[in-house]
Amino acid sequence: MAQVLYITAHPHDDTQSYSMAVAKAFMDTYKEVNPDDQIVHIDLYREHIPHIDADVFSGWGKLQTGKGFEELSSEEKLKVNRLNELSEQFISADKYVFVTPLWNFSFPPVMKAYIDSVAVAGKSFKYTDQGPVGLLTDKKAIHIQARGGVYSVGPAASMEMGHRYLDIIMQFFGVPSFEGVFVEGHAAMPDKAQEVKENAISRAKDAAHTF
Repeated sequence: MAQVLYITAHPHDDTQSYSMAVAKAFMDTYKEVNPDDQIVHIDLYREHIPHIDADVFSGWGKLQTGKGFEELSSEEKLKVNRLNELSEQFISADKYVFVTPLWNFSFPPVMKAYIDSVAVAGKSFKYTDQGPVGLLTDKKAIHIQARGGVYSVGPAASMEMGHRYLDIIMQFFGVPSFEGVFVEGHAAMPDKAQEVKENAISRAKDAAHTF
């Protein structure tokens, strides 16, 4: 039985969001194919995802100098403990499903905050004499992303930084399998929006069978 983290970064549900609609189709199919797997939904707009701020740096600094957890301030304890929970949950999972829209060439800021919470030396990667080495070499990941314009080809391709960022991070973590399912062009071609959506749903269902 595998544990799957279903990580969504959209304020809307599948009735309003193209990325969430495609993700729902993916997850519904995945559950049919893998009924015994454990699915954990992490809704980044509802979860508490601390930013790496002064409290976090201060708390980490105290722990690194040998002070006990009880010596941290209440804010330091809250944030450091939550970040530890998120990173432990992430490295314990077997598969990751990231769901985002493309906003301003990237993804919503809650996704960056989440990635910051799980990019932890000694957990998702380690430093060696030869440089950083990823530790999540037995994981799989997929990114479902809605793009109002067309970014897979053409002049806008070099401007897409959401999927590319996750791709780099997954490589950094050592994740050997990372793929993408994109629904794109629905805003640029509103007359073809439904066709674009249905095509992406079909591809997502196919991807769910092999994920």
